[in-house]
Amino acid sequence: MTAVESRPAGVLASRSAHRPLGARIKGFVALTKPRIIELLLITTIPVMFLAAQGVPDLGLVLATCVGGYLSAGGANALNMYLDRDIDALMHRTEQRPLVTGIVAPGEALAFGIGLAVLSTVWFGLLVNWLSAALALGALLFYVVVYTMLLKRRTAQNIVWGGIAGCMPVLIGWSSVTNEVSWAAAVLFLVIFFWTPPHYWPLSMKVKDDYERVGVPMLPVVAGNKAVARQIVLYSWVMVAVSLALWPLGYVGWFYPLVALAAGAWWLKEAHALQSRAKAGITGAKLREMRLFHWSITYVSVLFVAVAVDPFLR
Repeated sequence: MTAVESRPAGVLASRSAHRPLGARIKGFVALTKPRIIELLLITTIPVMFLAAQGVPDLGLVLATCVGGYLSAGGANALNMYLDRDIDALMHRTEQRPLVTGIVAPGEALAFGIGLAVLSTVWFGLLVNWLSAALALGALLFYVVVYTMLLKRRTAQNIVWGGIAGCMPVLIGWSSVTNEVSWAAAVLFLVIFFWTPPHYWPLSMKVKDDYERVGVPMLPVVAGNKAVARQIVLYSWVMVAVSLALWPLGYVGWFYPLVALAAGAWWLKEAHALQSRAKAGITGAKLREMRLFHWSITYVSVLFVAVAVDPFLR
């Protein structure tokens, strides 16, 4: 029987060893948060094309993607290990492997540390040691700075914790060039300013979950009007930074046109959310998830343009 047994809210299930093998394998895969890693690879691979000014070595692309998955997967597994207490209380996370008991806490801890070590060695031997250092730094930042220090203490948690999610841009560039350039720094900042307005709409949707467990996400400690105002502010800075790649001479005509069009649409959606928040609209009519879903499309379109631009110069 593979169904998860019922249990009181906030109580972690146990006896993971009695779970079917297939369910346990799926549990370990779930620890890595594959859907989040998809976004990280969307920013890694196009930067490699820009750094190579064409098609990079495909073996290097594969090695970088595998290393990136291992590193981010290790960080996510350790994040779930540390957050298993609050995950058991939140509806959004109540089916995670450590909560259901498919994976035991000790197993998750060993799995996360193992992936961290493996990814560092993988990057060092198959890519380069600069990329290995950047990947390890991103993992430690996410686990220690964000999960352990910031998440439960400040409403600015996602702002500074989001730095870990910016690192794949630097890793993608360094994997090709064995250095970090201004182009990589600009794209790093694009993701930095993208992360809060990407995540805050989701936080608005599930703020009751965060409030229940005492995590001070911005929507928990501020009203919708204040959150929407911050979203608009970060959105304008993000769009402006995205256009800086052009005057620096790293891209031709295609990327700035895409960045301008996608950015204009983003700003339209951000201001629309702010207008609804100002009007006092709440619940489903606030449609905060509309911007969340668009944010994923935006970053995908923008980085596809990064990869395509070298072929049109």
